[in-house]
Amino acid sequence: MNITFLLNGESVDLAGVDPTVTLLDWLRETRGLKGTKEGCNEGDCGACTVMVQDESGAKALNACILFLPQLHGKAIRTVEGIAAPGGALHPVQQAMIDHHGSQCGFCTPGFVVSMATAHLNGNTNHDDTLAGNLCRCTGYAPIIRAARAAQDQPVPDHLKTDRDFLLQEISSGGPGGRQPPGLHAPETLEELAELSARHPKATLVAGATDVGLWVTKQMRDLGEVIFLNRCRPLQQIEDAGTTLRIGAGVTMDRVHALMARHHPSYAEMIRRYGSAQVRNAATIGGNIANGSPIGDNPPALIALGATLHLRYRETTREMPIEDFFVDYGKQDRHPGEFVEAVSIPKQPDRLKVYKLSKRFEQDISAVCGAFNITVQDGMVASARIAFGGMAGTPKRASAVEAAITGKPWNDDTLVAAWDAWEDDFAPLSDMRASAQYRLGAARNMLSRVLLEDLGAATSVLEVRA
Repeated sequence: MNITFLLNGESVDLAGVDPTVTLLDWLRETRGLKGTKEGCNEGDCGACTVMVQDESGAKALNACILFLPQLHGKAIRTVEGIAAPGGALHPVQQAMIDHHGSQCGFCTPGFVVSMATAHLNGNTNHDDTLAGNLCRCTGYAPIIRAARAAQDQPVPDHLKTDRDFLLQEISSGGPGGRQPPGLHAPETLEELAELSARHPKATLVAGATDVGLWVTKQMRDLGEVIFLNRCRPLQQIEDAGTTLRIGAGVTMDRVHALMARHHPSYAEMIRRYGSAQVRNAATIGGNIANGSPIGDNPPALIALGATLHLRYRETTREMPIEDFFVDYGKQDRHPGEFVEAVSIPKQPDRLKVYKLSKRFEQDISAVCGAFNITVQDGMVASARIAFGGMAGTPKRASAVEAAITGKPWNDDTLVAAWDAWEDDFAPLSDMRASAQYRLGAARNMLSRVLLEDLGAATSVLEVRA
């Protein structure tokens, strides 16, 4: 199996490469394309942003945590390929010059590629599309002015043709060649199930937004690797009438679009989940399977009553998602078993999700709370409440739920439930927040749900001078 892709309009065919070489290292060290910069090397700063196109469209991705096997069958544009072949600048490049959007220039290539990708997609929400690109010296005002100045300019022809490059021999796996040792890239669930069972210690790589850091920061040898990006069944979203079934390989940008239609508060939290580059790569299954106590999806999924689907060879099993998280760093997943999907019961939208972090975007939650509370005739008929950052696992607030269910939906009920919070949680103090602060924030989040139900303005984003 070769790794075949288009790079700045030219076909590239690689055989026998180390499966954990990042695109950033390969571009700079092997191809000599130095425009793509190494800043944080962990997907935070955006200096390494590249444009990646396939049949699903164009996305901005962080090259520093993107492994070469993830690029098979795609078209990549680095900053060197944004201008036209004859040298004519892309509209966003010219606008950056005209509006003085560059000073030291280190971050500029990443900004240009992010802006060109948004321009190609017709996305004019510049604050969101550029949230994953950091600039230390110019400031964002001239950069945003440049993005606005370019947004109505026509898309250059050479960027339109990349999406049409997919040849049959590329999309079907390439013309053959030696498979790199330790690399597996199944295309069906059956192949994946068999490989995972035969290689139970293999590292499963979907978006690599977490695993990539094992390589770039921890310098770990991943050994056997199973790449999931070619397994299309994992990337399906199915509306089954009463449930929404989301494949483990569905990226967070697609989850965001789905939740915007069903649970807008959840979608708003996802908007703050990493950056556009991270959401374009990260998968919902990866966020669940790594079992992080501060992963932002599990609290919302627990509050929605989601079911997790796991598979080992031909055997599948289901569980309430809250049961998957056993202890810190431990999940109910057997060797060789993998997360196949998560399903959410379709329901009226009552969900509120609040993410508390020091930075608005691209930050790890100090506390993430999700509240699914049904009120009938002024009484709490049912409640599902879950948190991240409050325990060693994402955890349901069972005592708080019991304390408010069947009671009037008012401030007196919340005051009466005060002690129940400490029955549910004994949070730790760390660099992000103290235990006392976390408990206070969690209590306040429930008060916020009540205030919003009463029509009070609670969002700092709605404050106007």
